Amino acid sequence: MIKAVLFDMDGVLADSEEFICEAAMKMFEEKGLIVKPEDFLPFVGAGEDRYLGGVAEAYNFELASIDEAKARTYAIYGEIIVGRLKELPGAAAFVGDCREKGLKTALATSADKDKMIYTMNEIGLSLDRFDACVNGLDLERKKPYPDIYLMAARLLGVDPRDCLVVEDAVNGVEAARAAGARCLALTSSFTREELSGADWFASDLSEVPADVLKW
Repeated sequence: MIKAVLFDMDGVLADSEEFICEAAMKMFEEKGLIVKPEDFLPFVGAGEDRYLGGVAEAYNFELASIDEAKARTYAIYGEIIVGRLKELPGAAAFVGDCREKGLKTALATSADKDKMIYTMNEIGLSLDRFDACVNGLDLERKKPYPDIYLMAARLLGVDPRDCLVVEDAVNGVEAARAAGARCLALTSSFTREELSGADWFASDLSEVPADVLKW
């Protein structure tokens, strides 16, 4: 029986992927490395350590400090999203619908806390709308490991098997399944075929199948 809904952030609540990619590309350019948007795709949803570190490894480029690289990327991100970053269709309404149905809600993002705050503030969706928030700094193992969803369920006091995870990335769907949760995959970043491990599919949260919250 569904008792809680666990939301990924990027690509689910906010259309932020292009902006963090733009910020990361600018960060690498400042360091003398030109990278391409497609270089980041394998690391979407895995947290910024892997998002930046994976691309650096692919180019055999050494980042002297991943923390410094992240801090600079977040600073650029915080600047470039102002007036540009928008809530994805139906996001706030669906969160509200879940709460009206008596379901617990959690935000579970592999992004670090700074990016989480920048993003949610810009789209105007208060963190107070969630009963628990987990970010990438709260755990060692990132998606596709299930740790983030296991932690979110534990904070809510529910069994992961009674949770619906809302995801948009291949790594996230794998994490949801590994946690024992059911999964609604949004095709905002990857195709339905790439996200085939999910239970339901929608283009965004304004197009959620009627039976997603009825089990």
